[in-house]
Amino acid sequence: MTRPSAVVFDVGNVLYDWNPRFLYERLIEDDRALDAFLRDVATKEWHFQHDAGRSFAETSAELSAEYPEFADHIAVWGPRFSETIPGMLPGMAALVEELDASGVPLYAITNFSGEFWKPFRAREAAIFDRFRDIVVSGDEKLTKPDAAIYRLALDRFGLKPGEALFVDDREDNVAGAEAVGIAGLLFTDAPTLRADLVRRGLLP
Repeated sequence: MTRPSAVVFDVGNVLYDWNPRFLYERLIEDDRALDAFLRDVATKEWHFQHDAGRSFAETSAELSAEYPEFADHIAVWGPRFSETIPGMLPGMAALVEELDASGVPLYAITNFSGEFWKPFRAREAAIFDRFRDIVVSGDEKLTKPDAAIYRLALDRFGLKPGEALFVDDREDNVAGAEAVGIAGLLFTDAPTLRADLVRRGLLP
């Protein structure tokens, strides 16, 4: 069997802490009102349309028509999306830098809006410049855990399934990678991931 020689990361909640609450707690002071807005209006299910390739102009117009009383809040989701991602998760910047310094090829497959990705990628160039390639679901109109996005990524990265180790915080996404022959790891935190990488011979 081929031993993995490259690491393929998820981005949100693996490399970076992502939660729409980081943005909206600045706009909605009452916790119960904030919870209700994120549960019933600007939901993660609604946002997933962006990851699948729909434009924010379309989705926000539809949602604002349904909830006109929240139109102003809905309108900031797109232009201020980077505020939902305040920074990297503890230890992950150092781990990326260590892998890169060790010569391990780094890639990513992320469920992310193509239009939101561009300003975020520019903001975080110091990290993402270490990656050889990144497949963004919104650009491809394919999302994890669809097998097609993993196959597209392998082809684009020039990797055989056994050469890649995929790290994601969602079990269904890990299972999707494993279904096409990619070794998968369920992310919990940086120290656990580093220990797993050492066991697999990717770090000393």
